[in-house]
Formats: sequence, structure tokens, C-alpha cells
Amino acid sequence: MMDSFIAFALPIFKTISMLILIVAYLVWLERKVAAKMQSRIGPYSVGSPHGWLQPLADALKLMIKDDAVPKNADKLLFTFGPIWIMVVSLASFALLPFYFDNPMLNVDLSLMMFIAISSLIIIGIFVAGWSSNNKYALISVLRMTAQIISYEIPLIISLLIPCILIGSLSFGEIISFQEDTWIIFYPILGQISFIIFMISALAEGNRIPFDLSEAESELISGYTTEYSGIKFALFYLAEYVHLFGICVLGSIIFFGGPNGPIFTSNILIVIKALLFFTLILFIRWSFFRIRIDQLLKFNWIRLIPLSFIGLLLACLARYYVDFN
Repeated sequence: MMDSFIAFALPIFKTISMLILIVAYLVWLERKVAAKMQSRIGPYSVGSPHGWLQPLADALKLMIKDDAVPKNADKLLFTFGPIWIMVVSLASFALLPFYFDNPMLNVDLSLMMFIAISSLIIIGIFVAGWSSNNKYALISVLRMTAQIISYEIPLIISLLIPCILIGSLSFGEIISFQEDTWIIFYPILGQISFIIFMISALAEGNRIPFDLSEAESELISGYTTEYSGIKFALFYLAEYVHLFGICVLGSIIFFGGPNGPIFTSNILIVIKALLFFTLILFIRWSFFRIRIDQLLKFNWIRLIPLSFIGLLLACLARYYVDFN
């Protein structure tokens, strides 16, 4: 009984520990990249000379801060929101072949299950904003809901284009198909689907120039305005866990996952995901935030029609060309 429990819990513990460690230093990496682009130093003193212990110091600071709850807030839902978002963000990694040879849940529709689990994050976000008894938080979650639901459509379609070309929704078969050529190098369709995926991932992950739920001049910190201490830390950590999950997904679907030009290793999934994350950082610190009407108009008028055209071309290519 105990041996079976350990065999079940050990890979989960390893994955969560590795994720938390990686995500903690993703925050450090973002602060360093932002400082470099703005001619600043960034984290430096704590863990001198480059602030290597700054993520640990930030975590301890947030853990010992007071956990305040707004007056007239729904205390149960107020606490439930950050826990739900953190659990869902971590649960999605059960379907990714991340760090291990096989995913913990080896299913034929692993890609669709990953998308389904990841989309549940919006429930925690809405609950957190609604239960805060704060008008800024409520407006923020309404914006966030419209944004995520809208950009989920082109995001899913951009992932379906490679899956149609490959003929499978399983991560294992998607990786095996790219042993010779990555999807990103397929003519036209590979580039179109990746550009749509990139834009949709930025919007769905609430990253600049699409971070409208945290517009400081209008909504302060959005749905996290009333949160402090460990609850705010859970929101902050879950955002980076989810973003890193999107980066891992992009490295698997478009860049061959563990397949490399010289050798094949699961460590390449992490390396490619980190490079993808660094690209997102350069985008974040290079553009301004756009308005909500511009965001939604661009999606419904430009991005969604383009994604459906790409999907149609993928179906025609699959029908007339033998990709296997």
C-alpha cells in the first residue's frame, strides 16, 4: 500500500518541486532582462553578485506578510480563488512530457486535455475578482474573461493546424513526427500557426501588450488588488507556472520538443521553453499596452479569420499531400 502510494506521489512531487524552482528563477530572469533593457542592474545584493537568492527572499517576504481580507468580502471564495488557480496551473503539467520520459497521464487526446485543464483558470480569476468586494477587481475580471475567452479560439485553432498535418492529438506522436523536421519549418502553415499561437498566448497569458486586467492607471492591480501575503504569492506564482506551461507547449508543438539537431533529450524541452519565455520578455518590455477595444477588434476581425484560413489550408494539405 505504502509502496504504491510512494510510486504514485514521487513523480508528482518531483514535477512540482522542479516547476516551483524553475518558476522562481523565471521571475529573477524577467527582472534581469527588464533591467538590462532599461540600463539598470536589477536584483544584485541578495546572493551577490547577481542576486541569485532574490527569489527566496521574495518568497519569504510574501509568506510572513499579513493576510488581509476586505470587509464584506466573501471569505470562502476569496481564499478559494488563488488556490484554484495554482492547482489548475500545476495540474496541466501532468499532461506535458516535461522533464520525464513520459507524461504522468498518457492519453491519446493529451493536447486537448491540456487545453481543457488550462482553460479552467478563468474560474479562479472570476471568483477572486467577484469575491473581493472591489469595483476595480470586478471590472478587471470582466475584462479578463472577455479577453481569455476570445483568444482561446485562435489559440486552439493554431494548435489544431499542426495536429491536422500530423494526424494526432497525442504529444508522443507529435514529438515522434518531428524527428526530422520541426513544424515551424513547414512552408507557410508552420509560420502562420506559430504567429497566431504567439499572439494568442500573449493575450491568453495576460502579458504586455495585452495585460489589460492589470492596467495600473485604471484598475490598480486588477483582480489581485485586495490580495496580500501568501495569497498574492499564489497568484503571482500561478501566472508564471501557466506562462511556462504555454512555453513548454510551444516548444513541443512547433520546435520538436526533445528532438534536436545534434541529440535528443528531454532537457531540450526546458531549454526551448526558456528561450521562448525570453522572447516573450523582450516583447513585454518593448511594447505599450493597447486598449480593450483594440484588443478584441483585432482578435475578431483579423486573428480569428486568419486562423480559420490556416485551418482550412491544413485540411486541404492533409487531404492532398501525404505527410506521413
